[in-house]
Amino acid sequence: MARSLPRGKEAGRLIQFVRGRPKRTKRYRELLTITHKTLEYLNQAAAQLPLASGPAGELWQAVVCHYRLLIERSIAQTERRVLAGEAVPAGEKLVSLFELHAEIIVKGSRDVQYGHKINLTSGRSGLILDLVIEAGNPADSERLLPMLERHIAFYGEAPQQAAADGGYASRNNLRQAKELGISDMAFHKKTGLKIEDMVKSRWVYRKLRNFRAGISCLKRAYGLGRCTWRGLDHFKTYVWSSVVAYNLALFAHLSPT
Repeated sequence: MARSLPRGKEAGRLIQFVRGRPKRTKRYRELLTITHKTLEYLNQAAAQLPLASGPAGELWQAVVCHYRLLIERSIAQTERRVLAGEAVPAGEKLVSLFELHAEIIVKGSRDVQYGHKINLTSGRSGLILDLVIEAGNPADSERLLPMLERHIAFYGEAPQQAAADGGYASRNNLRQAKELGISDMAFHKKTGLKIEDMVKSRWVYRKLRNFRAGISCLKRAYGLGRCTWRGLDHFKTYVWSSVVAYNLALFAHLSPT
């Protein structure tokens, strides 16, 4: 008795939860079969709709041509990566048919996410002072010094004290931060660094380590956890709108009545 294939969404969901390469490969083959059939149906429909059907038909054909190329690229990418075991360079990977600008973001052992990495700095009040929407997936440790240098360029001097997540920590970053004029540079995870090398006292380290830049509030209350606008330009606008709204609300709260 022939076994029916799962539907597209179901096949994709099964891949997320299956364990072991042989089982995952089997599920990917099922998904590829479904995708090939869907592409075949799309080509048949396109062949039956002539360009002479007017502007609407021409527009539909253009959309079909656009997505056909992306689907074929996605199929080839999956066959290379899953079936052939080839390591596809990140720059060649297509992770979304609808948001072509989306990039792969890997944060430690946590689930892979898609979008763009954001680095921001804030002051003691929590006000966001700078924001960079990164290209690619640079390591946090590579972005500490550029963010500090941007701060100095904007405000004319280095902050006396600074705190950063553990991903930004390295002995070289600590040394260069000190050379830039930062007296106390605290990383949330010491990663082999001594507290005495980072700050003047353990009390200062606890104060800086416990500082929160407002990122959780930005995600929960201002929508920064998930962008719902389409296109890279709209993505950037969405991010900046969230930050500006957060700053305005915080500024109103901090202003004397």
